[in-house]
Amino acid sequence: MANYHVSKDNEKGKWRIQKEGGEKVSEYAGTQKEAEKRAKELSANSGGGEVRIHGLDGKIRDSDTVKPGNDPKSSKDTKH
Repeated sequence: MANYHVSKDNEKGKWRIQKEGGEKVSEYAGTQKEAEKRAKELSANSGGGEVRIHGLDGKIRDSDTVKPGNDPKSSKDTKH
């Protein structure tokens, strides 16, 4: 399983997609929505996991489980 983080790179003015524990950025996207979509694709291709979306303040504002990952919450995600 692979977890990914989506956060803003203020120097580049783009959104970065980075695998958890990785030293390098996997990809960049022009918008947060594009970065979130791509991070979910990357996670799904790696067996699923969590995609954590960071706000402009750097704090995690949302987290989504990508199948076939194991969702720690039993409730259905109504945001995505």
